[in-house]
This record gives sequence, structure tokens and C-alpha cells, in this order.
Amino acid sequence: DEIPTVVGIFSAFGLVFSVSLFAWICCQRKSSKSNKTPPYKFVHVLKGVDIYPENLNSKKKFGADDKNEAKNKSAMPKNSLHLDLEKRDLNGNFPKTTTKMQSSPDLENSSPKHFAERKKDSVSPDSLKSITSLSSEDKQDKLGTLFFSLEYNFEKKAFVVNIKEARGLPAMDEQSMTSDPYIKMTILPEKKHKVKTRVLRKTLDPAFDETFTFYGIPYSQIQDLTLHFMVLSFDRFSRDDVIGEVLIPLAGIELSEGRLLMDREIIKRNVRKSSGRGELLVSLCYQSTTNTLTVVVLKARHLPKSDVSGLSDPYVKVNLYHAKKRISKKKTHVKKCTPNAVFNELFVFDIPCEGLDDISIEFLVLDSDRGSRNEVIGRLILGSSAEGTGGEHWKEICEYPRRQIAKWHMLCDG
Repeated sequence: DEIPTVVGIFSAFGLVFSVSLFAWICCQRKSSKSNKTPPYKFVHVLKGVDIYPENLNSKKKFGADDKNEAKNKSAMPKNSLHLDLEKRDLNGNFPKTTTKMQSSPDLENSSPKHFAERKKDSVSPDSLKSITSLSSEDKQDKLGTLFFSLEYNFEKKAFVVNIKEARGLPAMDEQSMTSDPYIKMTILPEKKHKVKTRVLRKTLDPAFDETFTFYGIPYSQIQDLTLHFMVLSFDRFSRDDVIGEVLIPLAGIELSEGRLLMDREIIKRNVRKSSGRGELLVSLCYQSTTNTLTVVVLKARHLPKSDVSGLSDPYVKVNLYHAKKRISKKKTHVKKCTPNAVFNELFVFDIPCEGLDDISIEFLVLDSDRGSRNEVIGRLILGSSAEGTGGEHWKEICEYPRRQIAKWHMLCDG
């Protein structure tokens, strides 16, 4: 009888000791986890405030700060949303190291007779060199020259366009005094064929040398078409800058004799405040106590036809700007095949300053397209410097805080 009693006592003591040891280990792990803080950038991403690397690099750093920053960078997760947004290129991929761009070999080998016949449209090298010595007003007028070639392949019944290069483009980045140009081309009037070149980094004389072949276009219809070239500069942090455009009506251009080399001056884009962009209904409310701005994207109506089928797949992208710098962005879900979309989606933005003096909101209505980059249907800006209904709406929001105010707005060209 004594042996079972002793065994029971030792078993009870062993059980109590095991439970106590397990509880002590759990407490130690919990305290060590509570001492660890998430990386600095990741905390601000959760709050909806996007801090770009140039803001951090502009501050003075000492030796100890550099070491701490290196540790923070090594501790940052590889799948950080902030790093993906900084490093992605135009197509959403990570950019590769770019090599030096060389001039197109076709243009070097081509005889000067081809361009001598078009002296009115071409720009001589001396005139391109003299651009740097012009006044600021003259520089704004000079947007560069686009070189391309046209050809029709009768055997394949295909229309071939080769975008060779552009020369003398203006610098869209004021800090580096360069641009990241690329070209979007559309065949009008049906807009069925839309293509674009790759982005060339930090150059004002990009050599693209890319060929686009369009099949199924009869030669008899070539005379009714118009080529529209849009020259843009890629911007990683905001919307791409429009440098200019080139319109080429193909009426009167003979392609039966073979390949035709052409060059045209790039002109300023004709921004049309068209009423055919549709309307957007938004509601905003400023909470002065919590210093937040509530934005509700309600409806869109009378959106234009952006697809071949005649219907678009709209969604709205909302950008928050502070002193002309984007600090946060949101977007709604895509509404399939409708010109009159109902979103009813609410977004809350934290305002980094007191009041709405330096704050503005940008609404971009886009057409979702899996095959290529999404096209901008229309654009709306609300802020103290906005014109028309955008400025009036913003004034009411500032005068009546804690009140949800909704208004319809006409969309402008994106």
C-alpha cells in the first residue's frame, strides 16, 4: 500500500513542475516578442501614409544612424508593399539594368536623300544643338522630332509601322534634367489597334527601333486611317507626363512603292475639356477632431465607349496629395461592361497636417484591360486650387466639417 502512495506523490510533483516550466517558457517568449517593433516604413504603410525614399535621403545622417538604417533594411520583409511600388516599372515588373542607348542603325545607314525631300518637317542637327541656348519660352515650344517608317506588306496584307527614334525631347524631371520616354500609338478612327514601346531610361534622344505589324487591314482602307503617336515620360510615383503628340493622316501617302521614311515635329497635346468623358458622383467629409478625410465613391454615368465591344470595365483610383506629392492611394472594384457604374465604396485617409489647405484629391476613372495598360477614361481633382465644381465642392467641405457633402462632377480628359 505504501508503494502506490509514494508513486502517486512523485507523479503529482512531476506534473506540477512540468506545468510551471511550460508557463515560464511561454511568458519569456511573449515578453521577447513584445519588445520587437516592426520596421519603420511598414508602420507608416499600415497608417496609409506613404513615405518615399527621397524624403528619407534628404535628412542628415550620422554614422550611428547609417548602421541602424542598414539593420532596418535587412529586417524589412522582401514582399513589402512599399518596396514593390518603388521598384516596379510601367508593366508592373522589376526593371533590369539598362544599357547605353545607341542610335538606330537604320537611320545611320539611310541616305540623306530621304530626309532632304522633307526639309519642312525635319530638324537639322544644328537646330537641335541650338535648343539648349534658347530662352525658356522657346524651350517649351520645342518638343522634339519623331522618326518612323511606314510600309505595307501585300503578301501578308499587313500594315507595318516602325518607330525608330525621337530627338530633342524636353526634360520632364527637373532634378536629373532627363526623361524616361516611351510612345503609345493608336490607329484612328476605330481605335482597335493600340500599341506602345518600351520605356527608355534617362534619355532625351531615345532610340526605340520597334516594329509593329497590323494584320487584316486592306490596302484600300489605308487612305482612311490616321496614326496617333503619344509621346510620354514614365513616372514611378505618379501619372506619366505627356510630352506631346503627332497625328499622321494617311490620306495621300503612297505605300505601293515600298518602305517610306518619315519624320514629324512633336506638338503640344490638344487637351480637350470634353463633356463626353462622363460624370462622377463623390461624397466627402472632413473630421477635424480625428484629422481624417472620408471619401465615398458613389456612381459614374455616361462613360464613353472605350472597348471594341462598345462597353468599358470602369473602376476609380483615388489619390491623396499633400503639397503636390502623393501620400496615399486607394481604388474601387471593377464594374464589368457598363457605362453607368455603381460603386458605393468608402475610403478613410489620415491627413498629415492640420486643415485641408495643402491637401487635394484626384479621382481617375480607368477602363480595366487585361491585355494592356489600363486606359484613363476621365479625371477629376478636388482641392483649394481646383477650378469649377471641384473647387466649390472643396470649399463646402472646409466650411462645414463633420458633414458628408455629395456632388456630381464632369470628368475631364485624363
